[in-house]
Amino acid sequence: MHRLRFMATLLLASTTFSAFAQDSAALKAELTTLVDGKAKLTQEIVDSVYSFAEVGFHEYETMRYLTGLLEEAGFSIETGVAGMPTAWIATWSNGEGPAISFNSDVDGLPGLSQMPGVLERMPQVEGAGGHGEGHNAGIAVSVTAAIAVKELMEAEGLTGTLQVWPGIAEEALAAKQWFVAAGAFDDIDVVLSNHVGNGLGTSWGLSNSMSVVSAEYTFSGVSAHGAVSPWVGRSALDAVELMNAGWNFRREHLHPNQRSHYVITNGGLQPNIVPDKASVWYYFRNTSPEAALEMVELADAIAEGAGLMTGTTWERKVLGSGWPSHGNEALAKAMYANIEAVGMPEWSEDDQAYAKAVQETVGAAPIGLRTEIGQLSGPVQQVGSGASDDIGAVMWTVPTVRLSYPGNIAGTTIHNWQAALGSATPIAHKGALTGAKVTALTALDLLLDPSLVEAAKTYFTDVQTKDIQYFPFESETDVPSIHLNPEAESFREAQKEFYYDPSKYDTYLEQLGIEYPQLTKSAE
Repeated sequence: MHRLRFMATLLLASTTFSAFAQDSAALKAELTTLVDGKAKLTQEIVDSVYSFAEVGFHEYETMRYLTGLLEEAGFSIETGVAGMPTAWIATWSNGEGPAISFNSDVDGLPGLSQMPGVLERMPQVEGAGGHGEGHNAGIAVSVTAAIAVKELMEAEGLTGTLQVWPGIAEEALAAKQWFVAAGAFDDIDVVLSNHVGNGLGTSWGLSNSMSVVSAEYTFSGVSAHGAVSPWVGRSALDAVELMNAGWNFRREHLHPNQRSHYVITNGGLQPNIVPDKASVWYYFRNTSPEAALEMVELADAIAEGAGLMTGTTWERKVLGSGWPSHGNEALAKAMYANIEAVGMPEWSEDDQAYAKAVQETVGAAPIGLRTEIGQLSGPVQQVGSGASDDIGAVMWTVPTVRLSYPGNIAGTTIHNWQAALGSATPIAHKGALTGAKVTALTALDLLLDPSLVEAAKTYFTDVQTKDIQYFPFESETDVPSIHLNPEAESFREAQKEFYYDPSKYDTYLEQLGIEYPQLTKSAE
């Protein structure tokens, strides 16, 4: 009797699981169709955000455009998050259920204005910003996925909450920590983030991204005539130069894992005026948050010495920061299953030809575009030297996974005009649509399977944050550094000439009169 009862229970469980699997497969097919139906929307977002070419804390046109799309799709919009004018959150909810957040960066880089789809350095507006990394495509992944998931939820009676928000000023590491501080994720279960790459993959655990503190030191002295009475003056610029000299001498005795770099942001007004104000902006990177803080403390001591030597005073402001990235294991494994199901985009011969032409132009191996998905990467044993990202603040606050989708061309240098060449071409369009499918399907997994949400939370509490608790690098007196990139507004009128108009042109390349693929330089 017990055996019969056990077999009946097993059969019921098996039947239930089979029905769930069938329903899940059908819903995934329906969702994939919905995303495919938004290929035009995805292309328009990629091209539009590229054309706005806005740098950190000046993403006004990008905000207007994206919030307009999401509001039209039924999302409610909050702007001015944490006192940042270009920070916004779009939210939609239809009842109890998982709260899923979608994120990607949107900002460009100063001085990297670039015509897309060509094979040479060709600024659209000399000196203006541009997408020299490819952030313009990532937000298309998030917006397309979120809208498609919302439509499926409405059609199939699935309940939950969807949130979309942008990584503004990521290139200055200056905003995501303020979203955290503002409580943007207090009611969020998981975050699905993405970043442009040249492959399709994801990872979990600690990655090779460095902790970083971005800090500006400002010295105050006394101005005087440089020839008539220089002895009356106390040069703030002297203090900046002495601080830099002190740091450079001390650098020899720091562990090789550290990375530090600086620019003088204010060196005075003109030579015959002893500068009473001068500033230097540092990035302090290291392999742990504690090690980065130790670098800041050392820099403070050197600043104090520079002030004593010059009779000046100093203050430090944290302009940005980043914790090491740490992907959620449960979310990454679920996302990778969808990566395997979706696969790489189907690149055309033209796509491959253009990619190889770009690679030959920049002196890279002409391997073309990748056609195989990447591996699911696990944690590094030890963080080494490398880049930083303010997504770390989010990853240590709420379970987060980040998708790398193919929008860039392998062999190009990021933070360089080279990375912009393919960022508004069919390569970026197809890569973003593929990323949107993976992201949407992962969101659906979360909506259908409560145990996945719980597994993500369990990993976050029992593994990721078991021995490490997040703390902000910013002090109570620090505020978002919205003063950065003031020169951006001087280029806006000239840049408007290059804004994409999808009502008149099918693609941005068509509007610019660029034939695709361009396989020779325009001068040849």
